[in-house]
Order: sequence, then structure tokens, then C-alpha cells
Amino acid sequence: MHVITTHLNADFDGLASMIAAQKLYPDALLAFPGSQEKNLREFISQTLLYRYDFQKIKNIDLAKVEMLIVVDTRSSERIGPLAACLTNPGIKVHLYDHHPANPGDMHGEVEVLKNVGSTATILTGLLRDKNMEITPEEATIFGLGIYEDTGSLTHLTTTPDDLIAAAWLLEKGAKLDIISQFITYDLTTLQVELLHNLMKTATQYTIQGIPIVVVTLSLPTYVDDFALIARRFMNMENLDTLFALISMADRIYLIARSRIAEVNVGIIARDLGGGGHATAASATLKNMTMTEAQEKLIHILHRHVLPQPIAREMMSKPAITIPADTTIAEAKDILTRYNVTALPVLSPIILPGKELQTQPRALLGIISRMVVEKAIHHDLGLLPVSDYMTSDIESLPLDATLADIQELIIEHRQRLIPIVQDDQIQGVITRTDLLNRLVNDPAHLPKNLLHEAEHPSLERRRNLNSLMVECLSKRMIELLQTIGEVADELQFNAFAVGGFVRDLLLKKKNLDLDVVIEGDGIAFAERLAKRLKGRIKPHERFGTAMILLPGNFKIDVATARLEYYEYPAALPTVELSSIKLDLYRRDFTINAMAIQLNPEHFGTLIDFFNCQNDLSHQSIKVLHNLSFVEDPSRIFRAIRFEKRMDFDIAPHTKRLIHNAVSMKLFGKANDQRFFSELKLIFSEEDPIPAIQRLAEFNLFPFLWPDLKPYLKIDRRFLHILHQAQRALSWFRLLYLDEPCQNWMVYLLAIMSRSEARELAAFCERFQIPQKISNRLLWQKTHADKTAHLLTRRQVVANSEIYWLLKELSNEGLLYLMAIARKNQIRRAVSHYVTTLRQIRPELTGNDLMALGYQSGPEFKEILNDLLAARLDGLVSGRQQEITFITEAYPLPSLAEKKPSV
Repeated sequence: MHVITTHLNADFDGLASMIAAQKLYPDALLAFPGSQEKNLREFISQTLLYRYDFQKIKNIDLAKVEMLIVVDTRSSERIGPLAACLTNPGIKVHLYDHHPANPGDMHGEVEVLKNVGSTATILTGLLRDKNMEITPEEATIFGLGIYEDTGSLTHLTTTPDDLIAAAWLLEKGAKLDIISQFITYDLTTLQVELLHNLMKTATQYTIQGIPIVVVTLSLPTYVDDFALIARRFMNMENLDTLFALISMADRIYLIARSRIAEVNVGIIARDLGGGGHATAASATLKNMTMTEAQEKLIHILHRHVLPQPIAREMMSKPAITIPADTTIAEAKDILTRYNVTALPVLSPIILPGKELQTQPRALLGIISRMVVEKAIHHDLGLLPVSDYMTSDIESLPLDATLADIQELIIEHRQRLIPIVQDDQIQGVITRTDLLNRLVNDPAHLPKNLLHEAEHPSLERRRNLNSLMVECLSKRMIELLQTIGEVADELQFNAFAVGGFVRDLLLKKKNLDLDVVIEGDGIAFAERLAKRLKGRIKPHERFGTAMILLPGNFKIDVATARLEYYEYPAALPTVELSSIKLDLYRRDFTINAMAIQLNPEHFGTLIDFFNCQNDLSHQSIKVLHNLSFVEDPSRIFRAIRFEKRMDFDIAPHTKRLIHNAVSMKLFGKANDQRFFSELKLIFSEEDPIPAIQRLAEFNLFPFLWPDLKPYLKIDRRFLHILHQAQRALSWFRLLYLDEPCQNWMVYLLAIMSRSEARELAAFCERFQIPQKISNRLLWQKTHADKTAHLLTRRQVVANSEIYWLLKELSNEGLLYLMAIARKNQIRRAVSHYVTTLRQIRPELTGNDLMALGYQSGPEFKEILNDLLAARLDGLVSGRQQEITFITEAYPLPSLAEKKPSV
């Protein structure tokens, strides 16, 4: 394992150097040794959330690190826990740094050390010298490193190399507007002196429980850009609020900054004749002394600074709760009786006669009215609420702030917050409680309160144009633009959805384009197909269509729809809906994002359900608690995504899977859906982890109950699966350009220890088409017999191998290799695939007639004997074949046939 890291409290130069180093070490992991500077954290959350896979130290096995690439430092004391790697046997260390040498510095096999303004300069030079291509985004990141460490190329440590590197990055598309947004400039000598004077006059007031700092300063002349000094002071002292009164010439200037909702500096500045935003404002005061100005400011602060709301004041109490063993039907009655939309679920009440319960009842989750009503619709009213409650919830203490409450309800979309103190639930805060507070106090409206230039925010709607240009081909972008233009012509809204959006954010290739239309999807598909000279296959019932374009590229078009299910595991009934409802019906949050394609909003990412967060945390989550009840096949999809993408099924979603399995929902619907998902799992490059996951969720009894006692993965079962995987890998490396369906090989391997009747029962249960079913059964039967026969034979002639294997398809042959208990059988199959089945006699039926033989059924026997002789090396060349035939079948009569060789 190779790891790239930098110093603790990483800055932009450390980040830029890490990313540049990864272009030189593409197989290395990126890992910060600890925290990062605040502006760097903001940059990562706003810009790099999905771009780079930064690993957490806890997820790295430090003992397995073979190479450590350290950038922007040489001190082992500054790389945190990663310093433990330095004692690994045979560890290789590569160093890239621009700092002066110090005693105790690390040394490495590779050391690139230069006296330049930044380490990003060193690595940028290496990339330029190697003619390596970089994207505009990478150029911007590398530029941030150079500009930060050189003070925008003004520090005395700046060298010509820094300017050359910066110029090359500009040629590659570096965006100076982004660089200037995040770089904090150094102060001049005069500004530093003024900053020190400000610090001496700072006074802290506590108003409504909120600390507010006021500074005053008198200057003989006007000083430009005093706001920069105030902002530096605020950052240095980590202040939430700052009011600076600066007397210059005959006027007093107010500079006001706030990072918290309770202090809206725009309102305060307006009372002083100025104005601005909630976070940044200013005013000019005339005909007033400094003392008068300060007194007036304090008076206004007392009038406008709001007391900080806390949970104790906002919560509704007492909390209406239910035990976990309450039935869903009973929960509905309680919800109706108290007219609430959600209930906290607590651990069950201990019944009389049992040991008294002395511990507080634990908060287990929340059950909502929507989930309860859906469950009752599916006849699940007698089940306990614990089966379908939302368990991954957060609670808050009595002294929680408004910001804490907003984060849970708005950012994490938790509809109800239990307020817990000393392990006892004291009350609840609902979305309505929060809304009432926000409406009554507009200053608390949930916006990012930091100024845009100081703290860029990550919006749920953001434009992905630059990412699309980086990751998609020109042809694909033009196609997406055409889709948007056609939608505009019809006054529809068009969106790319699902896996296409997910994989774009992950920078993975995905040519499966799904488009959702707010409007008539079929009418749109007809217009688009005509524009692109394609063909359309409509499905009126579902409002969907498939467009087939030249070159076999297809586009799936759907009308924005809301699916509801008549009963558990039913096929969906479809109604028209908006894009939000369409996304809500999808299987997992990571697939519930859309990109708008209409020209005016082209490239806008739409994320209603905080899906980006789950994607960045590599988490598979359902959108609602009855997702698996309505469509149990989603369980297979969750497993497939988890293993293919190396994600994790979230704990709450995992619990819902166990509930669905315990309800035995499988088999209550058209089982073709399950088989389709199984085929996709078995078609993965490595399906074995997913098959093991199926066993962990106890799904084997539902998939192949006839395989008793083989309903668990044992050593033999796993051995056969691995042999099938090796056989498939071997076949792919032959590059034979011949079809082979992986799923068949794995299914046959799973069924290898059972009789054909068990496979037949599987095919019938999952309604596999008869043609495919017959093929599977024949391949299994023939391969099993062949394996049995070859196991008993020590020596087998080439011709016998040929006739035994001739009727097996590629899938049957690979299955035979998987179940073979002797290597000689695998060698025989290999010899057949690579050599024997390509061998043909040179003589044909026409040649036999030319030799004087009469055409008839005997020709097949003659040519088969000739092929056997050829396979066994008894003849080679045309003349030897003629001699063989004339001796074995002398003219003029075939009745005197000699025994074949």
C-alpha cells in the first residue's frame, strides 16, 4: 500500500502538493494526518466533496504501508499517526518539500527539495517536465498552493520558478477568481500596526448571553481597506461578532461582522444610517464623538441582539411516546388521537411480574404517520413499530442551540428531534416548532450566515458544468444539450437521473442514460427520436420509452411518476408526478439525484434528500422505511451496489432488510424481478462478495430452498465459486471474441452439488424463459456426466476429449472447469478451447466425391473418423488424409470398411 500525506493542520500548499503527487503516484491513497486549516476545510466541502477519495487514518492499516510519500514537510513530528509507518520493515519514503532543513528531518529514497516559494511549485514543475495533462480544476488547486505560500507571488521567498509555475497553470485553465476567494492575504506593515492597536482596545460585552466584541480606534488620516484588518482580527481571535468604530478625519466609520444568526449586523447598521447584509455591514456616523457613537451602538445592540434560542424553550412537552412493541395499528390510533405526525419509540415497558425496570427506557427511533399508513395499506398493522421505525436518529440536550436544531431538521431532514436529558426524554421539537420560530424571528432564517467571499456554501442545487466537461465526451454533452432543447420546445422540463448522475459525481464512466420528463415522456421521446434519427419503443402503461440511436446507443425516457404499490412486493402502479416525487420513489439516496438539461438551467444538480452526503460517505440508504416491503428485489440491488462500489449498507437500511427477510416477502410477486437482479449480481466481475452477503442476510433459503443441506456457504461451495471465477478470468484473457454469459457459469456453480431437478425447480420458481431453462439444464447434465467420466480416466485421447466437450457451450465448459476435482480435466478443457476445437480436416465432402466416393450418410462417418485421426496426430497434411481414407474405406465398396483408427 502506498500513501500520500502532508503536515498536520494542512494548508492549501499541502493539499495541492498531495493531489499533484497522486498524478505521479496514481495508485497511492490520499490521507491527511489530522486536521486542516479552516479555509481549506471550507474549500474541500464546497469544491472537492466528490473529486478525491481522501482516506481516514482509522481506515488505513498502517502496518501494511510500503511507501510513504510526504509533501510540504520533512518533520516526522508533523505527520501525526502516519509516523508509525516509518518503522515498517522495508518502508520506502519519498519527500517533496520547499522548507529549510532542520535537525531530525526525515530522509528518503527520493528527496526532491528546492528553495522555492511553495511545494506545489516543485510538483507543478515535475508535471510540466513530464508533459502530463492537468485539468482546469487541478490547475486551480495547484495555483491555490502557490498563491497561498507566496502571498500571491509577493513574499520575499518567491522565486522565478514560482512565477513560471503559476504562468503554466494559467495556461492550463487555473481560475484566479476561485483562488482569490479562498486566499487570505498578508497585511502590510501599517496594517499590522493598526491590528495591534485594535487588539488593545477590544472590549467584550455579553448581551442576551451572547459575547460581542467592540473595538475603537482614532486615526489622523483615512486608511483604505480597513475591513481587511477587521476581518483578520476576527479570524485571529476566532470571534463570532465584531463591531469596529474607527474615527478617521472628521467621521466615525462602523465596520460590523457576524457569524451567528442572533446578531444581524445589517439591521444594526441600518439603525446607525448604514446598511449591509446579516453577516457584513457598515455605516458612517457624523457629528458624533467616539464616546457617543459607542454608547449608541451598545444601546442598539441591546435592542436588536436576540436571545439565543435553546431547546428547553422551543420543545413541546410532555413528549408523546410509544413502546417498541406497540403494533402499527395501535400507533395509528395514537397518532390520530393526539394529532401528531411522528412519535418517539422507546424500549418496551416491562410487564408486571417481571423484575422492576430501574434503568430509563432507551430511545430507539421514530415512527412517522406516513410509514404507519403505508404499512397498514400493506396489511402490516399487527407488526410492532420497531420493525419499521427510523432508527438512525439524533437527539439533543435541553441546552441545544438553534443552530443545532436547524442542522438536524434542515440539513439532516429529521422531522422530529427528541430532547433528552439524563437519559430521559424531556420533550420533542418538530419541524412546525422550528418553522414557527423562524417565521416569528426572520433573522433566524436558515441561510449560510457567512459572507460568500469568506465562506462559500455547498448548495443542494449547484451547477456541474465543469465536472461534465471534465468527465463526459463532447458527443455526450451535445446529446444532453439536444435533450434539453427538445424539452424546451415542448415546454417540458428534462432531467438526467439515477446512476448517470451518481457516477458523474464519482467521476466514473456510465453510458446508461436515463431521462425523466416533467410532461409527456412518450411525446418527448417521439420528438427527440425524430431529431436524432433514431427509433422509439414506447410503453404506454408506464409512460416510458426507449430511444435507439445509430451506433446502438439507447436512451431510456420516463415521465416523472409516483409509484404506489397495491400490496407488499406488488408491481408498481404509476401516476404522474413532479421530479421531486419521481426521485423519492427511487431505490436508494445515491440514485435519487437529477441534473436539469433545459438550456436555462443546464447542468444544475438537484438533490432534495441530502443524497450528496450519503454519496460522499459511501453509504447505501433507502429513502423510506417500507422500501423493501414494496419491492423486495431492492435488497439484491443494495447488495450489488454495496459490493460493486465498495460502499456500506447503512445500519438502519440493514435492519429493514432483515425485517423484509423475516416477513418472507419473496415469491409473492412476479419473481422475474428477483431473477433479473440475481443475473446482474452474477454478471459482476467479482460476484462472490455479493453472494456471501446474500448468505449473511439469510436469503439462500428463499433463492434455492431445494439445495438443502447446502443453504450456507461452506468451504466446498466457496472453492467452486472461486474456481468458476478463475475459469472466467482465464477465458477473458484468451480474447477469443466469443460470447460467454458469466451469470450462467455462477448459477451452474451454485447448483453444482444438486441434481438437475433442483435447477429445474429454480428456473420454474423464477419464471426463467423455457429456452434458457432448457439450455441450463442440458449444460449442467452433460457437464456433470463428463466430469464424472473424466475423473475415472487416467489418459484420454484428444479425439475423445473433442467428442465429449463438443456440445458444451462456453458457459458449460467453464462450469466443467469449476467443478473439476482433477487438474487434468481443466487441462483437457483448456486444450479443447485453445486448440482442439479449431482443428479441421483439409479434405471435405467435395474431395471425397473427387476421390470416387458416392455422396451419402457415410460421408459424416468418414469425415468424423478423419477428424479423430487428425486430432490424435495420426495424420497431417492433405496427402496423409487421402491415404488414411482410402485405406480405412477402400474403393469401390464401403461395405468392406476397415476399423477406424
